[in-house]
Amino acid sequence: MNRKQLTRIASSAAACAVLLGLTVPAASSATPAGSLSWTACEGPGLDPRQQCATVAVPMDHSDPGGRKIEIAVSRIPSEKPSARRGVLLLIPGGPGGDSLSDPSGKGQRLPQKVRDAYDLVGFAPRGMAPSTAVDCGLDRADLGPTKLLPWPAPDGSVDENMATARRTAGACARNGGELIRHLGTADEARDLDRVRAALGEERISAWGVSYGTYVGAVYSQLFPHRTDRVVLDSNNDPDPTRVTRGWLAAFETGVEDNFPEFAAWASRPGNPLRVARTPARVRSGFLRLAARLDRAPLPWPGANPPRLDGNALRQTMLTSLYDPDDYPVLARAILAARGGTVPPVPDTPPEPVLQNVTAVGAGTICNDVDWPDSAAAYRKGVDESRAKHPLTAGMPRGPMVCAAWPLEPKEPPVRITGRGPSNILLVQNERDVATPLAGALRLRGALGQRAVMVTVDSTGHDAYLANGNACGDRTVSRFLATGKRPAADLYCG
Repeated sequence: MNRKQLTRIASSAAACAVLLGLTVPAASSATPAGSLSWTACEGPGLDPRQQCATVAVPMDHSDPGGRKIEIAVSRIPSEKPSARRGVLLLIPGGPGGDSLSDPSGKGQRLPQKVRDAYDLVGFAPRGMAPSTAVDCGLDRADLGPTKLLPWPAPDGSVDENMATARRTAGACARNGGELIRHLGTADEARDLDRVRAALGEERISAWGVSYGTYVGAVYSQLFPHRTDRVVLDSNNDPDPTRVTRGWLAAFETGVEDNFPEFAAWASRPGNPLRVARTPARVRSGFLRLAARLDRAPLPWPGANPPRLDGNALRQTMLTSLYDPDDYPVLARAILAARGGTVPPVPDTPPEPVLQNVTAVGAGTICNDVDWPDSAAAYRKGVDESRAKHPLTAGMPRGPMVCAAWPLEPKEPPVRITGRGPSNILLVQNERDVATPLAGALRLRGALGQRAVMVTVDSTGHDAYLANGNACGDRTVSRFLATGKRPAADLYCG
C-alpha cells in the first residue's frame, strides 16, 4: 500500500478502524431510535400490512454532520407479537437490487414461526430509487445486456469493451453527482446500522442473497455485536484484492458447473424442446451456433442491439442458467437461430429503472476496489479464458466500466475474518452459475468458527426457499426460528 493510499485511509477514523479490523461504533443516528414515521407503501401487489418509511443517513460516513441522503425502508410487523424476537433484514442482491417489496413477496414464503418471530424489513440501498437516487445518463445502446457485461469481439479483441468503459465511466462522472462517489459496500453496511438504530433494535438478524451475502458479511465484520442470526444465501468470494473482478471471473466456473445440467435436459428423449441427442452434442452444437452467429448475425428487431449475434446467444445462455425453469428460453433461442429465425425479444425494465440500476452497480463495484486500466492485461486474460472456457468466450476476464473509472476507492475493501460471534449460517447450491460453490467455500473459510455451511445438492442461483431442496430449507428455517444450527458443516443431498 502506498503513502497516498495510507493518507486517504487515515483521513477517516472509520476507515482506519476497518484497516485494523476493529468495530466502528454507530454514530448518533440522524433519525432517533424507534421514531420512524410509517405510512402505507405505494406500488402494485403489496401486502396491505406492508408499511414504508425513510431513514436519513450521512452521504459521507466520514463526515456524519454533513449532507444527508435518504434510505427507503419497508416492513411487515411480526404476525405474533408475543413471539417477536426482533427484525429480519432482507438484504438484496445486485449491486443494483432492492428489497422494498420483499416483505410482501419472498418474505411471505418464510415459515409461520419465522414470520411470527420477526418484523420483515426491506430497503432500497443508497443510490436506488426511491432512496436518494443516482443516474449516469447513459446512451440507450450502452444499456444493452452485451454492453453491460464485457463480451469481447469474435476475435477476442477488447478494444470495443475499453471504448464502452471510457464512455460509460465518463457519463457517470459527469452525471452521477457527488453521491456516486459515495457508493460502496462498506457505505451500504454503515447505512444498515443507521437503519438498525432507527428501528430501535440493539441487534438485527439478516437474510442476504447473492451480492447481499457480501453486504451481510461486511456488516458482520464492521458491526459483529449488532448481529443476531445471519443467513447468507448464494455466496460471493470475499477476496479483498479482487471483489467484483473475482465474481465476474467466477462465471467461467459457474457456467461449466451448470451447462451440463442444461445439456442433459436439452438432450432428454421426449423433451419437446430437445436440441440434440446427447449432452455432448448439445455443447458442441451450441459452440458451433455461437460461432456461426459471430460471423453472420440475424436481425433481431426490438432487441438492444437489434441483432442476434454470438454474444447475444451467449448472454441468453448465461441468463437462462440462473434457474432451471428458464432452460426453455435458451432451448427456444437455439432452435430458432438454428433455423434462421429469432426468439422473442427478452423483457427489460423501463429505461429509467435500468439507468438507475446500472449507475448503482457501476458506482459500487468500481468504488469498492481498483481495477486494472491496461487493455493489454485484459487481452491476456481474455485469451487465456477463451482457450480454457469456450462457452463464456473470454467475457469473465474482460474490462467492465471500472477499467476507466476516474475515481479511486476511498478505503480498502473490508477483509472478512473469523472475529466475532458464531451466529452465521451459509447456504449454497452445488451448481450456481453466478456464485459458484468454489467462491462460497472461500467465504466459509474466511469466516472460520463464526459460520456453519449447508451445501445443497441442487442447481440454480438462490438456494433457500427457491432453487434449493427441502433439507436445506428446513435447516435454514430452524436456525431463523430457534437459533439452532448444525454442529458442523452439512451436506443436503
